[in-house]
Amino acid sequence: MVIPLLKACRPHQWIKNLFVVAPLVFARRIDDPPAAVRSAIAVVCFCLLSSAIYLLNDLVDLERDRAHPVKRFRPIASGALPVGVARLAAYALAGGALMTSLVLDLLFAAVATGYLTLNLAYSFQLKRVPFVDVACIALGFLLRVLGGAFAIPVAPSVWLLGCTLLLAALLGFGKRAHELRIAGLKGGSQRAVLERYRPGVLRGLLTVLAVLTVISYAAYTQSDHAQTFFGTRLLAVTIPFVAFGIGRFLWITNGTADADSPTDSMLRDRPFLVNLLLYAAAVVTIIYRGRQ
Repeated sequence: MVIPLLKACRPHQWIKNLFVVAPLVFARRIDDPPAAVRSAIAVVCFCLLSSAIYLLNDLVDLERDRAHPVKRFRPIASGALPVGVARLAAYALAGGALMTSLVLDLLFAAVATGYLTLNLAYSFQLKRVPFVDVACIALGFLLRVLGGAFAIPVAPSVWLLGCTLLLAALLGFGKRAHELRIAGLKGGSQRAVLERYRPGVLRGLLTVLAVLTVISYAAYTQSDHAQTFFGTRLLAVTIPFVAFGIGRFLWITNGTADADSPTDSMLRDRPFLVNLLLYAAAVVTIIYRGRQ
């Protein structure tokens, strides 16, 4: 029972909650122990919330998941995890996360509550509305960054929020494009909203968003804000890492033949992971270089 429950909570997806840490890193407070502890607690809160939402979403999508070539093996859809246990676990995780969020800050608690409310609306209705479904995914990433800023607390950077929104939209539409390509004519039985999307439109959106994301990040690295705060324009050397990562994501979205989510595939893609580690090392080295 424990292993199916843990699997249903999808701990491998918790990596998305590292967006909560972004304000800590870019505010140059990663070496501030109190701020680091508060940021870690914020990450835990979002991990608990995201697992609660995954459980709830699997309960709502139970019949569709059973028709999916991969999702039918998920614990709830396969019967390994009883529905009653999954429901109880979802309530406990969500309640624990919201109670913990109050320890940090009222604004953080408000963001956490908003994140949960948004995803409840997504699970029950909004995921069936094309483009609105991806907007919900993008807003979820934006709330992670806002939560991370309020947890420390620091003023959220407009540049960071803008780049996050573009990148999250790219990830969301990439997921839909991948699902539509893999599912084909069975898309509607696996995810209702896929019937409303067109491959050509998604390809165009992905191209535009990829270009805009790289341009926005490049503009941020050379902005007066970055130069004043970090005292350097060397962040520009990290632009190729961002461009490669986005290009690799598009390749995974359009080129892989498995039925996994492209975000799942990224976590197993060695070139993408190496690039991500090099990017993180370069960013930390540059923005903390010479700091007293």
